Amino acid sequence: MNAPDRAAIRQAVIDAVLTIAPEADFETVVPTKSLREQLDLDSFDYLNVLIALAKRLQVEVPEADYGKVDTLDGLIGYLAERVART
Repeated sequence: MNAPDRAAIRQAVIDAVLTIAPEADFETVVPTKSLREQLDLDSFDYLNVLIALAKRLQVEVPEADYGKVDTLDGLIGYLAERVART
């Protein structure tokens, strides 16, 4: 099975967020700013997003790396790098 590309990973992130926050509007999200702040996600909601992504992409984000996945660009880049290594 081929690893998902960045577009597929971006869609996985959007899908995961929309299951937690169906009102999220990704047309207005600035990819370099905090995703949690822009979408008003609390830490529990964001943890659920990361869990959903771990299930879908088979990539876990350890707590030590949470700072690297705060923005949309950061999350996509982090996941793309980790998926490429698996």
